Amino acid sequence: MTGPLDRLRAAAAEREAAGLRRTLRPRTPGHDGLLDLASNDYLGLSRDERLVEAAVRATREWGAGSTGSRLVTGSTRLHAELEDRLAAFTGAAGALVFSSGYLANLAAVALGRGGLIVSDAGNHASIVDACRLSRSRVVVTPHGDAEAVDKALAERAEEHALIVTDAVFSVDGDLAPLRALHEAAVRHGALLVVDEAHALGVVGDHGRGAVHAAGLAGRADIVRTVTLSKSLGSQGGAVLGAPEVIGTLVDTGRSFIFDTGLAPACAGAALAALDILESTADLPVRARLRAGELAATARELGLETADPAAAVVPVVLGSPTLALSAGALCAELGVRVGCFRPPSVPRGRSCLRLTARADLRSDDLAVVRGALTAVAELTMLPELGDVAELRVDR
Repeated sequence: MTGPLDRLRAAAAEREAAGLRRTLRPRTPGHDGLLDLASNDYLGLSRDERLVEAAVRATREWGAGSTGSRLVTGSTRLHAELEDRLAAFTGAAGALVFSSGYLANLAAVALGRGGLIVSDAGNHASIVDACRLSRSRVVVTPHGDAEAVDKALAERAEEHALIVTDAVFSVDGDLAPLRALHEAAVRHGALLVVDEAHALGVVGDHGRGAVHAAGLAGRADIVRTVTLSKSLGSQGGAVLGAPEVIGTLVDTGRSFIFDTGLAPACAGAALAALDILESTADLPVRARLRAGELAATARELGLETADPAAAVVPVVLGSPTLALSAGALCAELGVRVGCFRPPSVPRGRSCLRLTARADLRSDDLAVVRGALTAVAELTMLPELGDVAELRVDR
C-alpha cells in the first residue's frame, strides 16, 4: 500500500518532466528593473496615486474588510455606488459586484442551469469550471465558430439554453464574433453571457467594452461579466444585466450569497479608475496601439502571433519547455512576460503572453524588440524544438 501523498509526488514528478511545474515568485515593492509585460494592468493604473488615495480613503472610512457577505454586513454605500457607476459606464441596466471575476462567472453561467450551455473552446478556466458546476449539458464548440453555436442550439432538446464566451480571449487576444453569437441567441431564444474581463477599459469608446462597441449594450438577453483587477487596477468582479438577472443572482447565486463582500478599498479604487476612464478617452486607444506594435515586432522576427483585439499579444512557441526557456531569457534581457502552458492553453500551444500597457514608451518597445530577437534565435535551436507534453485535463 502506498502512502497518502505518494500519488501527489508521482504526479508532480511527471509535471516536472513535462515542463509543467509552477513556481510562486513574490514581487518586491517598487521597480525591480524588469519591464512589466506580464501583468493585466493594461492602463497602468494599479499604482496610480488617484487609485491608491481612493483605496486609502475607503479603508479609513469603512475599515480593512467588508466584514461579511453582501446580504449581511458586506454591502456598503461604496458597493452600491460602484454598481450604479459600472452599469452606467457600460450601458447595462444593472450591476452586481462580487469579490472576484471568477466568482462572477460562476454565478452568471449558473443562470443556464438545467438547460443547454454552449461554450467556446477558448473560454477562460473560470467559465470551464462554471459549466462543469452548472450540472447542465455542455457543448463545447470550436473557437470563434458562430455557425457551430447555431447548430448546437438548433439541435437541442432542452427548453432553455445559454451561450457563453469571452469577449477578448485571455491568451489568443482575439475578439469573439459577438454580433453573430447574439443573432444565434435571438433565433433560438437563448441567453448570451459575455466575459468582458480583457475588454473592459481597452475595447470601444472610453473602454466601455466589446458588447458596447458592438452596439449590443442595451440588450436584455445579454449578460456581461467584468473584472476590476485588470484595466481598472483594483480587484473584484461584477455581473451586468437586466433587473431580472441581478435579482436572480441576489436570491440564488451561491458565489454571491456565501462569499464575503469585496473589500471597501477595492471598491474605492475601482470607482477612481472609472473616473479616469470617463475623462481620458485616449487611454484605451494607447493600449491598443501598443499591442499592435508588439505584435508587429514579433511578426517581423518570424514569431507566430495574432492581430490583437485589445492588449493581449501571444507569441506561440509550441512546447512548454521552450516557453519556459524563452520566458527566462526575456527576464535576463529586462522584460517580464507571461509563460502559458497546459492547462492554461491546449497541448502544443504553449506560448509567451505579452500584455501591452497604455504607458509603454518608445524606449520600452526597443527593449522588447531585443528580448524577442533573442527568443526568435532560441527557437532555432534543435534541442528545444520538440518536447513531449503531458496530457492535462483542461
